[in-house]
Amino acid sequence: MTTTIAIPQRLDFDALAPIFSRAMSTLDDAATQQLDHAGIDPALRELVRLRASQLNGCAYCVDMHSRAARKEGVTAQRVDALAVWPESGLFTAAERAAFALTEDVTRLSETHVPEPTVSAAVAEFGEEGAAALIALSTAINMWNTVGVSTRCWSVSPA
Repeated sequence: MTTTIAIPQRLDFDALAPIFSRAMSTLDDAATQQLDHAGIDPALRELVRLRASQLNGCAYCVDMHSRAARKEGVTAQRVDALAVWPESGLFTAAERAAFALTEDVTRLSETHVPEPTVSAAVAEFGEEGAAALIALSTAINMWNTVGVSTRCWSVSPA
């Protein structure tokens, strides 16, 4: 058996900033409710969270949302292929539009979220759905920022 390496916590964010931590949870819940209202599939919701977390390098969120995606019925093959989705034929046009929007929101300083990306998401999900996906991308990027900066949540072997 191989011994895993413990990644040390930098700051216990939830203990040190409990008011903000609770507000983040509330905001994340609001994004989820907005997605439900727009009729966005929970499996896609988890893939969007996973993709942003992959880009941001948040180990905790990658672990959490890959597990959540599988619980929502996403196959292991599709979870594994998400990291290379532009090169994979395993995703629908709607999913691809959601991933492109997620990536452009996540890389905001580089992309400035170009009009064609937003238009593609609106074409697939309507304005309300595109707005809900932007809300979700904003929320997961917030979680990733805290997770990567503080390493406050650890990943345990399954």
